[in-house]
Amino acid sequence: MTIALTRRAFALVVGALLASPALAQDLPAPTGEVVLEVTGDIQVTNRGDSAVFDLEMLQALGEVTFETSTPWTEGKQSFTGVEIAAILRALGVSEGALKATAINDYAIEIPVSDAVEGGPILAYRQNGNLMSVREKGPLWVVYPYDLDQDYQSEVIFSRSIWQLVKIDVAAK
Repeated sequence: MTIALTRRAFALVVGALLASPALAQDLPAPTGEVVLEVTGDIQVTNRGDSAVFDLEMLQALGEVTFETSTPWTEGKQSFTGVEIAAILRALGVSEGALKATAINDYAIEIPVSDAVEGGPILAYRQNGNLMSVREKGPLWVVYPYDLDQDYQSEVIFSRSIWQLVKIDVAAK
């Protein structure tokens, strides 16, 4: 009887530990249309070895809005999205590079070091409106170009991929 009780107690403890969000290392499953898939060297997943996000999941990571001009738009625009830093934190990523891929398979590398607080976002709203594919959506990597002279370079402009659908993380 003692052995059976010990096994039951062990099973309850292990079950509780695995159910703990901090230890489960899983994201909730998306309930809406998937707008972003992240693969590679990530610590947290929700679909096999990938992390997939719907818009609501991205919004839950914390919305950021800023105004900036861009080389592709007229005048200052308002962009709302989630900081890349917040996504990487949620996935346990702290170093390496991000291979960002668009709907048309265009890809660009973004160093994880770009993902700073107050830095680039994955924008899903422009001037308050969700961005369609025709309007560079569903996601567009937007830096606060007007905030820092360092964000006004061809290198940074080349990292501003739109119609983003996938990120592959490569550790150093």
